[in-house]
Amino acid sequence: MLDPEGSVEHQPSPSFPKLLLIPLAMLLAIAALLLLAFSATRQKEPDFYTFKVVNIRGKLVSLEKYRGSVSLVVNVASECGYTDSHYKALQQLQRDLGPYHFNVLAFPCNQFGHQEPDTNREIESFARKTYGASFPMFSKITVSGAGAIPAFKYLIDSTGEEPTWNFWKYLVDPNGKVVKAWDSTVSVEEIRPHVTELVRKIILKKKDEL
Repeated sequence: MLDPEGSVEHQPSPSFPKLLLIPLAMLLAIAALLLLAFSATRQKEPDFYTFKVVNIRGKLVSLEKYRGSVSLVVNVASECGYTDSHYKALQQLQRDLGPYHFNVLAFPCNQFGHQEPDTNREIESFARKTYGASFPMFSKITVSGAGAIPAFKYLIDSTGEEPTWNFWKYLVDPNGKVVKAWDSTVSVEEIRPHVTELVRKIILKKKDEL
């Protein structure tokens, strides 16, 4: 094509580097999205303290409040042959170690032998008045099988140990990971050394941070 002066008009040729900018930008965007997805997956990796449960008064609460402490999670019952010995020992453990980043977390359950038939209010009254229970208590739940709450499913999946009776005990470390599980026949006194060792590590760590 001739310009008004008769010379050939030259069309500007596309710049080669500019052609690369679009696919390069797309690749960077995809990489950023993948990185965000990976980070989100890592952040959502569950532990015991990531779950929410209902307390004995019927309020939804997050177990996150117990992060940084050792927890002994127990499915309790008021009319079991293990009730008296376990409640007394659990309260003693709470009294001895409670001030040092430890809690018994009691979950009433009527699943085994129908030995926790009362209402949440009655269960709490029984535990507080009979044994002076000062540890946190939660609403009555199912702890095994298809109806188990997510928090207990996590305990079961982490240990391969599913409750078959009342007063199973799961020891959870300050990071929400399950350390060990014991069945009803193992007394609280027998597992006390395991609990004490974890609590001792917290105390030493906090001293080092001072």
